[in-house]
Parts: sequence; C-alpha cells; structure tokens
Amino acid sequence: MNTAVAHAEAIVPRENLDFGLGNDLPRYWFKGNPYKTRYLDALQMGFPDGERYFITSVRAFRDGITDPAMQEDVRNFMRQEGQHGMTHTRYNRMLQAQGLPVDNVVREMKRILDADTERFSPEFNLAATAGFEHFTAMLAEAFFARASVTAGSDPHVVAMFAWHAIEEMEHKSVAYDVMQKVAKVGYWKRAGAMLFATWRMASRSYVTTDVLLRADGYGFWSRLGLHLRYFPWVYGPRRGIFGSLAPKLLAYFKPGFHPQQLPNIHNYPAWVEAYERTGDPLIASEALLAAAHR
Repeated sequence: MNTAVAHAEAIVPRENLDFGLGNDLPRYWFKGNPYKTRYLDALQMGFPDGERYFITSVRAFRDGITDPAMQEDVRNFMRQEGQHGMTHTRYNRMLQAQGLPVDNVVREMKRILDADTERFSPEFNLAATAGFEHFTAMLAEAFFARASVTAGSDPHVVAMFAWHAIEEMEHKSVAYDVMQKVAKVGYWKRAGAMLFATWRMASRSYVTTDVLLRADGYGFWSRLGLHLRYFPWVYGPRRGIFGSLAPKLLAYFKPGFHPQQLPNIHNYPAWVEAYERTGDPLIASEALLAAAHR
C-alpha cells in the first residue's frame, strides 16, 4: 500500500471574485449541449446548502481541536466554503431567471441535508462530509486535467468551476483530518459514509438533471433518451466524469488512506500563479487550461 503523503497546499480564502457572469449567460453554456449543461447545473445547484452542511459538520468538533495549525486550516476551510456557497447562490439566481425551478430544487436539498444532520450522529455527518470533499477534489481532475473536456464552453462559468476546484484541492484534507484526529471515526464508519456519499451524489445529480430538463421542455421519453445517451459521459470507465475517477474513489477505501496520498492535478500551480499575479479568475482559468493535457 502506498502510504506516502504529498505536501499539502496552502488553504487560501479568495473573496469577492468577479467571473463576469450576467443575465447574458448562455442557456446551454457547456458546448451548447443541453444534457451536459443541465447535469453540471444540477451538480452545482446543491452546493450552497451542501457547503453549509460541510461547515456545520466540521464545526461540531471545533471545540475539540487543540492543534493551532488544524484550527487555522478549519478557519480557512470555512471561509473558502462560505465563498463557494455565496457564489453558487448567485449563479443559481441566474438559472432561476432562465425559468428553471431553482427554489424547489434548493428547498428539497435543504430538507434532505437538514434531515441528515438530525438523524445521523455528528461523527457520521463528518465522515460523510469527508467523503463528499473527496468527490469535489477529484472532480478537479475530471474537468481540468485535460483542456478538451471544457473546450468550447462559456469561459465565465468554466472560470467559476475552476476556482471552486482549485480551493477544493487546497482543503481536501481538512474534514478528513478532523474526522480522524478529533472525532476518532473508525474505518468502517468512514467507508460506510463514503458509500452513502457516492449514492447521494449519483442519485441527486440524476434526479435534479431530470427536473431541469423537464423545465426546459423535454418530455419523458426525450429525457430518458438523453439519460441513456449520456450515461457513458457520466460513468464511462475511461472518459466518464465519475467512471474515470474510479481508481481514486476506490483508494478512499484503503485502511491507511489519506487524501494527501493523491496528488493535485499537474496544472494547479498555473492557476495559482496567474491569480496571484493578476487577481483575475478568468486569466487564472485560461492559464490552468493552457497548462492542461491536450
């Protein structure tokens, strides 16, 4: 088993970023493709309440953290997640303006997460958070390690997702470390929570995508056809969003796993350097994709 732990990146909260998003947002911003656009819209639609759930789950153990470095990491983790929530809330308002039932979707997601908080133990909610954080950190590789994945998509939305992906990589170990070192969650609860997170992520993204496509005017059979047609795009073993990440997902179930064993995408430094130099997330996104694999 590979137990080597890579150097952790600094967790840098970046606030009040301007992605240039406005009411002229293309309806199908991802390569003009309705299904892929709505799938990604669905994936991010629950982020605001999801981020609050993550913060609440970690905060439940904050009083037990005595290590100053971990305390600082948790503070910066919460600041980053807070910014993510606010940014995706603004994006959701733009989707609402397109006639999508954002309020209904968000209300249902909040109901689900509030129920999780109530019915599960604080330890399990923290373990689920660590699992979700593993997912979001992995998605950086799915979308930004290769330039071809997002080529032809709206650069403003891509820049928003790129910034979010960068910061997810930076704080990918925070919830996990609190889970292990403070909450003392054992292997079986960690593994069970990851299975739960996997099921929740897959099921909610499917259901919400279907809701958004229905709002776009697609009938039942048209939606079913789209789900089947793009199943390989989501779950295909080589190029699928989740399917291609299967080895990293399975790595989470190793008894000695730690998130830092999985390196960040190779072009991560390109985004950081460009943003530190210019303060412009669009330029940073361009630098990230310029350094990506072809």
